[in-house]
Amino acid sequence: MRQQLGSKQKMKQMIFTLVGQDKPGLIDSVAQTVFDMEGNWLASNFSHMAGHFAGFVQIELPQQKHHELVDKFSQHPGLQIHLVEGLDADNSDTITAQVEVMGNDKPGIVQELTAILNQFNINILKFESSCESAPNWGSSMFKAKARISVAPEFDMDPLREALEGIANDLMVDIEL
Repeated sequence: MRQQLGSKQKMKQMIFTLVGQDKPGLIDSVAQTVFDMEGNWLASNFSHMAGHFAGFVQIELPQQKHHELVDKFSQHPGLQIHLVEGLDADNSDTITAQVEVMGNDKPGIVQELTAILNQFNINILKFESSCESAPNWGSSMFKAKARISVAPEFDMDPLREALEGIANDLMVDIEL
């Protein structure tokens, strides 16, 4: 039974990841479980990769329901679900920027990109990448988007130069 209006429960933010074989109704089943546990679905990101479904979800849940949710999730057939408590993030002294990279694919390009971001002590908030067929060239085209967190006074020009230095065909776009 849903809690009555006006009663207060200590809510806790949780993050869970899930991986499993894709099938219709999968997200509905997980969302129903969260709802049944009096949870609130805050954010999510899902992808279909190599025949599997993968994603992560941020929810808010009554603190006393955490262990019950873990038990319910363990009953989802064909899914591996991992649940952790959310942490309070302090981003008050940073700004975010969007970095987009596109060029010919090659082994190690993600490692090179992330190594440069690490050299500049940049925190990656979100990273998406893909390889697509480049019809005019007959090779794979690598594309990546990263949302990063930097200090307000951070100079983007040296970062752009370092990223473009990975390969002579790499195009880099950075927006605050």
